[in-house]
Amino acid sequence: MATGNLNRQESALEYEEDLDGATMSLVDHLEELRWRIFKSLIAIAVMSIIAFIFRTEIIKFLAAPLPKMAEQLTHGQLVVTGIMEGFTVMLLVSIAVGVVLALPVILYQAWAFISPGLYQHEKKYAVPFIFIGLILFAMGVSLGYFVLRYPIEFLVTFAASSFVELVTANSYFTFVAFFILAFGLVFEIPLVLTFLAKVGLVSGETLKRKRATMHIGMWIAATVLTPGADIYSPIFLGVAMSFLYELSIIFIKYFVKPETS
Repeated sequence: MATGNLNRQESALEYEEDLDGATMSLVDHLEELRWRIFKSLIAIAVMSIIAFIFRTEIIKFLAAPLPKMAEQLTHGQLVVTGIMEGFTVMLLVSIAVGVVLALPVILYQAWAFISPGLYQHEKKYAVPFIFIGLILFAMGVSLGYFVLRYPIEFLVTFAASSFVELVTANSYFTFVAFFILAFGLVFEIPLVLTFLAKVGLVSGETLKRKRATMHIGMWIAATVLTPGADIYSPIFLGVAMSFLYELSIIFIKYFVKPETS
């Protein structure tokens, strides 16, 4: 009995210490948030400047998936339609690349801001989640760039017999940015499902029970969502979605402990 009371007292003391460490006034929270945002913006600015220095190489890299038939009238270059558009496009591309490169700093600043409000057992999951999230995002962006050539080729050649396709730099890089970003965000699905399992909205057993149905549905969705008529895009997307689904089950198994009564 004395041992049980001692354990309860120690648990209560740890709980109070967590609360004391997490206690901040509203003004302190706002000040902390301001500095975290400021540091994130500094990281984005620095990375954007570095990206702007290497803008020519970045533009060539991102323009590589454009099919050659779209360049017949433009001597291998994208089209700009205004005196400022060339500078604006390069600036926006540099900022987009800067945000991606600064993502580790942004995620760290977000974690540093919310960590004082977490309990000790919650904090231990934060760093692995950030690290895994960065890896998954990089995998998604890489796959998106690899698959990019197929929808672009389809869109450029779809009406080639009726129109002369002059691809503007603004429209091309806007499409590229959203396409690659979408892949990067889709690859965060395992972390989203793990979080939903953590709060009790889904469970690993439910995902296992519906595994066959979900895989069939994901492959059908991969076939419908890919705009090209090629066989490669649906295969790449279908394999990726199935991989993410199975990875979600593994994450839930190791990161979400079942409730014990």
